[in-house]
Amino acid sequence: MATVFAGFPKEMGTFFKGLKRNNRREWFQPRKDAFDLHVKGPMTELVEALNGEFLKFARHYVTEPKKAIFRIYRDTRFSPDKTPYKTHIAASFGWRGGEHMAVSGYYMSVSSDKIEVAGGIYHPAPDTTLAVRTHIAENYEELRRILANKALRQRMGALQGDELTRAPKGFDPGHPAIDLIKKKDWILDTMLDPALATTPRLQREIADRFRAMMPFIEFLNRPLLAERPAKKLATFFS
Repeated sequence: MATVFAGFPKEMGTFFKGLKRNNRREWFQPRKDAFDLHVKGPMTELVEALNGEFLKFARHYVTEPKKAIFRIYRDTRFSPDKTPYKTHIAASFGWRGGEHMAVSGYYMSVSSDKIEVAGGIYHPAPDTTLAVRTHIAENYEELRRILANKALRQRMGALQGDELTRAPKGFDPGHPAIDLIKKKDWILDTMLDPALATTPRLQREIADRFRAMMPFIEFLNRPLLAERPAKKLATFFS
């Protein structure tokens, strides 16, 4: 397993800039070899390097590159945007063995002009949402301590995610953590300097944020890993 990632080649940025201007099959297909060489290949190396980092602090999130890396092809069935390709490459890392369930996990993406690092659970199904809300209601002081951690706030900022306008059914509107319970997503998300993409620092900067998020990720997963281990509940990012 690789331990050091040298960075994406400059051709990665060139490829995505071209794809943004020419997001159609006729442009992409003759350049698929360039995509594999300059984008997907280096992304595979980065995932392997990050897996090496996970072995140091969260080995249950090690994910094979073929499972971690998202397809470049967009699902356009229910979208008014019919462009066929994503203009970034992304990967997610979930609990090992949790492929058939919705768990909190780590996410990162790279494009020609931005690098995103995130973690948490996004758009969960109703039963997953209820499990997380119940867990928060019973353990909110722990979650507040996690979110207030200075290192985490410096690296990832404040908790994000859509939320309800009112307290969800079955929860007291006066609960001291109703602001956390009303969330529909529980996400930490930040952007890095896009110039990092072509440097060896990229691996360290992503791994540093993944490590800082670990208590948050583990907190969200506690009720999900304890229940319904074989049921597919939702998906994490795209």
